[in-house]
Amino acid sequence: MARIDVRKTYKLYIGGAFPRSESGHSYEVTDSKGKFVANAALASRKDVRDAVVAARKAFGPWSSRTAYNRGQVVYRIAEVMEDRRPQFEEAVRQSEGASASAARGQVDAAVDRLVWYAGWADKLAQVVGNANPVAGPFFNHTAPEPTGVVGVLAPQQSSLLGLVSVVAPVVVTGNSAVVVSSFERPLPAVTFSEVLATSDVPGGVVNILTGDAAALGPWLAAHMDVNAIDLCGVAGSPELATSLEVAAADNLKRVRRAPDAEPDWAAEPGLGTMTDFIESKTVWHPIGT
Repeated sequence: MARIDVRKTYKLYIGGAFPRSESGHSYEVTDSKGKFVANAALASRKDVRDAVVAARKAFGPWSSRTAYNRGQVVYRIAEVMEDRRPQFEEAVRQSEGASASAARGQVDAAVDRLVWYAGWADKLAQVVGNANPVAGPFFNHTAPEPTGVVGVLAPQQSSLLGLVSVVAPVVVTGNSAVVVSSFERPLPAVTFSEVLATSDVPGGVVNILTGDAAALGPWLAAHMDVNAIDLCGVAGSPELATSLEVAAADNLKRVRRAPDAEPDWAAEPGLGTMTDFIESKTVWHPIGT
């Protein structure tokens, strides 16, 4: 008797769990040649709200951890990704039409990128923080603190390396994230959510929604409990990017503006990817009392 294939059900990742979309809707995902691969959950605005609630709940405990511990957790993500390498390579091949060697190289780069950010976790404060020279009997210190809940519109073309490159700096600096994956290439993001669930990342620190950035972006940008938003996922769509910037202005969010074209994610990241979503806290303390 022929064995029946066990088909995988692709779901959202919210608060450490894998719910179906509240809307009950899904959409077809095809490979680079247009062949049907899977049905992905089509997230709704209610799913956005649920993800923001989960991210806000997770933010306090996550941001209060030591930077060294956050680095350990991000490094653990890299370890689990390395163990699941064949699954990621297959997802990249299907999504991007990459050759086996190109897919392997992208997975290598994504794992290495996580290790790079993990290494910076407990060093960033030493670089961007400082003791300020002031005239008076005071100690004056400035130190970075996380912004809060960050909405991330993930890159549309680079389905794995681009995703890791925008999520890792948000998380390693102590923020929590609500991520909208690539619409046409969501499978690497779904696989990444499974890695998060089986590593040491607390539920709610990263929440991943599969769906259309043009539909979900306005609700995420306008949400009053979102403190910052990364618009890399709408690169090349200036009208949409502008409308999201306007929506984000209602509660003075930090905004990483959308570039004119999707960046070269293989390029070396800089510290700006981390400092975009931190605040500088300055403390004055009198000397001699």
